[in-house]
Amino acid sequence: MTDCQSNLGPQRVREYLRSVGVDALVTEMPTTTRTAKEAAKVIGCSVAQIAKSINFRAAQSGRPVLVIASGANRVNEHRMSELIGEQIEKATPDFVQESTGFQIGGVPPVGHCNPIETWIDRDLLQFETIWAAAGTPFAVFSIRPDQLQSITAGKIQSVT
Repeated sequence: MTDCQSNLGPQRVREYLRSVGVDALVTEMPTTTRTAKEAAKVIGCSVAQIAKSINFRAAQSGRPVLVIASGANRVNEHRMSELIGEQIEKATPDFVQESTGFQIGGVPPVGHCNPIETWIDRDLLQFETIWAAAGTPFAVFSIRPDQLQSITAGKIQSVT
């Protein structure tokens, strides 16, 4: 296990956010925030304000691709394949762990072990604040969409 992968969870997300100058509070919740619906209920926001991390694997090159989608949206894999320039497939739990250092259900949009091509759902831009996973199914943080785009270098696109 790499040093990055041994430092899992909210602490790594806190450290990353601090290192890029984003003052965001990482909060550990009393119940699970694994799905967008669960997270919205616990946080008290709309499902659309949840920035869910959907991990894909580019089928030919094998590179990881992260789509940060509004919790209200379903990612159109065909459209994303066209944008990326090759077919994508859902990433396996092992691939997600290896490429991000986090387990499915708590993958944050930042703080990954390796650089990841990132796409951000245009629908998230309509909100002043969005909420994302922070390393476990019980941890979240809030951030402005423009900050998220800045620190991930994510490409803004309609993902539906």
